Amino acid sequence: MNHHVAKIRQNTDAGSRIVFISGDFNIIHPGHLRILNFAASCGDYLVVGVLGDGLGNALIPEQMRCDGVSAIGVVDYAFILKEPAEKFIAELQPAVVVKGREHADRFNPEQAVVESYEGELLFGSGDIRFSSLDLLRQEILEANLATIRQPADYSNRHQFTPRDLIPLVRQFAELKVVVIGDLIVDEYIDCDPLGMSREDPTLVVMPIKSEQYVGGAGIVAAHARGVGAQVSYFCVAGDDPTARFAAEKLGSYGVECKLALDTTRPTTTKQRFRAGDKTLLRVSRLRQHDINDNIAEVLYQQMVPALEQADLLIFSDFNYGCLPQSLVERLTELCAARNIPMVADSQASSQIGDVSRFRNMMLLTPTEHEARLAVRDFQSGLVTLANSLIAKADAKHVIITLGAEGVLIHCPDHPGGLITDQIPAFNLAPRDVSGAGDSLFTCTAMALTVGADIWKSAYLGSLAAACQVGRIGNKPLSVEELVQELSH
Repeated sequence: MNHHVAKIRQNTDAGSRIVFISGDFNIIHPGHLRILNFAASCGDYLVVGVLGDGLGNALIPEQMRCDGVSAIGVVDYAFILKEPAEKFIAELQPAVVVKGREHADRFNPEQAVVESYEGELLFGSGDIRFSSLDLLRQEILEANLATIRQPADYSNRHQFTPRDLIPLVRQFAELKVVVIGDLIVDEYIDCDPLGMSREDPTLVVMPIKSEQYVGGAGIVAAHARGVGAQVSYFCVAGDDPTARFAAEKLGSYGVECKLALDTTRPTTTKQRFRAGDKTLLRVSRLRQHDINDNIAEVLYQQMVPALEQADLLIFSDFNYGCLPQSLVERLTELCAARNIPMVADSQASSQIGDVSRFRNMMLLTPTEHEARLAVRDFQSGLVTLANSLIAKADAKHVIITLGAEGVLIHCPDHPGGLITDQIPAFNLAPRDVSGAGDSLFTCTAMALTVGADIWKSAYLGSLAAACQVGRIGNKPLSVEELVQELSH
């Protein structure tokens, strides 16, 4: 047996649909990428035969061409083909053989071989317009930091330079942080928009690639760990593969994750269908009821020893039932007795929440909408709104996030003359704003905990948000990112 056939059989299950395609692949161009994506969509395992130097019309050495094809994300197995393609096909017997559409009206020696074992010979250029899945992966994971602009007037007003904040960031490594809140897994499904349906005014898309990320309070814990702190994360999840994925991913980030299982709910999942840099649709799979008293007791008892050495407790509430009021009050009382600083963020976008139920916090970071909901005030100005929230929740600092307008910082007890200021958004061309609030909240809270004032802390938080929105999907922040930007 051909050793390539043996390897392919070893790498695939008996029921896998193997797809085979061959060619010179001199210089990989969009046409190659389209047909490879098309071929990959026809089965489960894509095999590419790169014609050896003695075959075809090769201009570049065979190994270089094979290495180039192997680097393409959709290719499962690439090798140098030293014999006519039809001979290799006869031994491998792939379910599908793909050739370019230009061969459809020509003689194809593979046709008879494929028909002999009832396979399929397909012709197509591929209709996918992404340049390649590798470029798409780069777009998702790599932050575009070139669009970040730091406002000099704000730092001048508060008498510091960005470089002055680097030692603060380095101090994050000394912190022990405990996070509690709703676990969410975000799935980004990148699609190729095909057009409008002829039957009704519906947008038609074709899914290309799916990527999962830990979100919710999980990404808050991952951010805290990414910028250096020791982190323990407590949450509720369903007994399902999504929870196991999240626990494994958080473990890989270095977060100590404690899951309390609730069989009455699936692990919350949010799917975002995207085309280009736009979200077309979001689908949420969740249950919003409060956890029962038994699960709340399990969480509390697990957290008591973790809070013995904690420097900060973060409540990250998405209002999906992980933080019933009775549990919040018990934890608040425990931390107050131990002089552990507490911060809270309570989201109310598609759900209803009340950030003011978290009392005696060092920091609250609601959106304007969330702040107005909390104090039932939909007319007053922002400063009055912030004052009302501080009075109702007995909070020390409030930062109201304003989307593209940046943030409003309010600290009525600040010893200086200025009690309110605003920071504009740092990132002028955000790619995915969904993680901005979590990153700002986490870094601002940690900066306050290591002793920075609210003005420096909010600046660091705003910079963290700018780094986060420069990429698609939730990926933990890093010390290196922050230091790099502060060093400019």
